Amino acid sequence: MRHVDFSPLYRSTVGFDRLFSMLDSIGQPEQAQAYPPYNIERTGENAYRITMAVAGFDETELSIESRANVLTVKAEKAEDTKASEGDFLYRGIATRAFERRFQLADHVEVQNASLKNGLLHIDLLRNIPEAMKPRRIAIATDASDAPKQIEAQVTPTQVN
Repeated sequence: MRHVDFSPLYRSTVGFDRLFSMLDSIGQPEQAQAYPPYNIERTGENAYRITMAVAGFDETELSIESRANVLTVKAEKAEDTKASEGDFLYRGIATRAFERRFQLADHVEVQNASLKNGLLHIDLLRNIPEAMKPRRIAIATDASDAPKQIEAQVTPTQVN
């Protein structure tokens, strides 16, 4: 795949460095592991849910961390003494450790997480601050609402 040069955009934009590096990394060959499988769904206008299949793990073996627009889900299986006693003829249930990272947009926060029937559900909400929400500006139509001019007297000592 070819590399895209974003340098012309750097000349006319400020603060989009993270976006350009994300776009650049999309073009790289897929190096991420495919385990565990997951879904990302939109559950509302500003609500999302990540569902991961984590069969064989319990809540004490999973950790979820959100830092600097990155959501990290880690799992490490505790030593199971019962499993080491028997000899497996076939082992198809993967219980290997994993770490999966998701890039979050600005103002996306983790609301809660739950584990049910081997599925880890992580609910996310985009919480846009009031200062960033669009607001309607009233337009004055009356002449009395027009902006006032500032009048001042200039004395000869002020003019040089």
